[in-house]
Amino acid sequence: MSTYYIKADEFFFPNDVKKGGYLEVTDGKFGNYTTEKPDGEIVDYSDSWILPGLVETHIHGYLGHDVMDADPEGIRAMSKGLVSAGVTSFLPTTLTASEEQLTKAAEVVAEEADKVTGAKIQGIFFEGPFFTEEHKGAQNPKYFGNPSVEKFDRWQEASKGLIRKIAIAPEREDTIPFVTEMSRRGVKVALGHSSATCAQAKKAVDAGASVFVHTYNGMSGLNHREPGMVGAALTSDDAYAEIICDGHHVDPNAIDVVVRAKGPERTVLISDCMRAGGMPDGDYTLGEFPVRVENGAARLTSPGHSLAGSILRLEQAVQNVVSWNIATAADAVRMASETAAESAGIADRCGSIRPGRDADFIVVTPELQLEATYVDGIEKYKA
Repeated sequence: MSTYYIKADEFFFPNDVKKGGYLEVTDGKFGNYTTEKPDGEIVDYSDSWILPGLVETHIHGYLGHDVMDADPEGIRAMSKGLVSAGVTSFLPTTLTASEEQLTKAAEVVAEEADKVTGAKIQGIFFEGPFFTEEHKGAQNPKYFGNPSVEKFDRWQEASKGLIRKIAIAPEREDTIPFVTEMSRRGVKVALGHSSATCAQAKKAVDAGASVFVHTYNGMSGLNHREPGMVGAALTSDDAYAEIICDGHHVDPNAIDVVVRAKGPERTVLISDCMRAGGMPDGDYTLGEFPVRVENGAARLTSPGHSLAGSILRLEQAVQNVVSWNIATAADAVRMASETAAESAGIADRCGSIRPGRDADFIVVTPELQLEATYVDGIEKYKA
């Protein structure tokens, strides 16, 4: 049996921050917390904070790789690279594409899920292809269609059951039967890239949809006579609202509105990062579309220059909402860890520091600067 104890100034536990003390790690699992110095090996992080590893539930790529490349080496590289962003668990995220391309991407992620050595693959997020054109963003409309359980079954078989979440536009035909069936199976249905009315979105929520995809972006906006998808996101108490906090996708004041309406219990920080994450400015692709990255933003090179994912790291999102005085450190961390895991139905395996759980955690300064990332109690990244 291998045991050590982490000494730190603060520990971020579910619903509580403990000042000082020691946290046991035995055979890669969290043990007990104590304020008394234990006998045994001490890993000293005095002056630092211990947080649960961040959970990335919406990410397309990193370090030049993209999930849609269907490249095993790319998936492994994403896993290794994400620990440098404080991420210890993630859902590789697809884009709208042909049925064959999506099948191949699902197969490759499934093949690599148990082989990665950095951040853990906890499932797959299918972002599309059941969207509508007005708010298509960087999704290719030639592959759009109505929700189909039969198509989903083929992708789920290819993924070996790893699809945990799928996003659709709620105004499409066959939405309610699809949502009902996915909910029965325990697959999370997210709503986005949609021109739906508030009533249409809420009907889908009533049927079991539980997440709004990158709130504000790619959806009908809030109007006093038609609250749209944004209005539905803000007023659907039990649904989660994803949000991209990079300062480009959403104004901080609008982010504050979401956090005030949803609370840290239902607000999920995501990156929506594309392959240019962790890379220099320049020309890239997202799906089949060319993208230009400069000044911290990724935009399509086509007319309109729509935002095309982000290059945000999840640790930066946590830092941003704190620096913008939108959330406390504890609430910001929760939105990028435990709440994120809950929104994807994976909170039983990641997102919080609890006895018996995998010892996936990060070490940060009091300014939330990442110092180290641990997976299964083993240091995987050091700043």
